[in-house]
Amino acid sequence: MDDFSSSLGSHLVADLFDANALFDPIPAKDVLRRAALAAGAHVLEVKTHDFGARDGFTGVALLAESHISIHTWPEHGYAAVDIFMCGDANPRLSLNVLKAYFKPARAEVQMISRGFIGKTQRGLAAAGF
Repeated sequence: MDDFSSSLGSHLVADLFDANALFDPIPAKDVLRRAALAAGAHVLEVKTHDFGARDGFTGVALLAESHISIHTWPEHGYAAVDIFMCGDANPRLSLNVLKAYFKPARAEVQMISRGFIGKTQRGLAAAGF
């Protein structure tokens, strides 16, 4: 019998639309750290890169439990968020912190359970992967 409750981690993917604070990576670095801590994760390192000329930034929090990343497109009011966590860390709590900071008018969120132990991946094999 397949055990669907034994995934190794939760992968949350969010699209933030009509968001704010998409230019400056300096305060976002602290927000990524706070988002990780809110989820119960352990921060190893936080890095950001400013694309300059108000062209947005990318950032990643490297966690013992995996990562939180964000990439912004200020010209579109858009941010792509990727949160993958294992163990007891809760990626939804990270997203709450990010949404409070970036204040999107709309957020589309997908949650994917990853790494089902002992589950045969027939669907992927049938799709040619």
